[in-house]
Amino acid sequence: MEFRNGAFMESLRRVMQSGYYESRAYSVLLLKSILELGDPMHLVGLKPEYFGELVQVLKDQISHQASKATLKTLIHACPWGRNRVKAVESGAVSVLIDLLLDCNERRTCEMMLMVLDMLCACAEGRAELLGHGAGLAIVSKKILRVSMVASEKAVRILSSISRFSATKSVVQEMLQLGVVAKLCLVFVHGDSGSKTKEKAREILKMHAGAWRNSSCIPTSLISSYPS
Repeated sequence: MEFRNGAFMESLRRVMQSGYYESRAYSVLLLKSILELGDPMHLVGLKPEYFGELVQVLKDQISHQASKATLKTLIHACPWGRNRVKAVESGAVSVLIDLLLDCNERRTCEMMLMVLDMLCACAEGRAELLGHGAGLAIVSKKILRVSMVASEKAVRILSSISRFSATKSVVQEMLQLGVVAKLCLVFVHGDSGSKTKEKAREILKMHAGAWRNSSCIPTSLISSYPS
């Protein structure tokens, strides 16, 4: 199937934009297959409009299958920095946070957090997550509640925020929302030597001056705060 001239891809995008639900779902599945099997350059050069349609399909929750295909496509596309920015500018961060609020299915939560982890690797993604009223809270909530993979990705997101976007107000917000207490739980109860436990330890040490003696952290956890 030849789509180098963009005609086929553009037709696919238009179906994603204005077709019936079944047609849109099929288009997402087809796009996922094309991008997975095709030349990596198709991924790097994917136009912003495609990210807009992918995010809209995710937002509309057409079907479970279409949502999973969309998430897999974003995971496949977002290792590239330019694609991360395109996804963020298409509203992916806020849509993912909104969906995570009501998501209880393990694999879907994992994939959403994987995408958010990638998007928070860029400044635009971190700004969007911090700008969403439930951003920090829902990422923290998924730690130790879904799976080891979900916990790992959630802690990585918090690490990106702590390293690159930790203004004084953000540091205080993490404390007040219980994010710091959750990181303490990961550090205390996590598997010895695990990457997630070590990442939590790094975050806690990074802002120890603001967090270590806070009344927002249970006494039982403060005594185990990493030195």
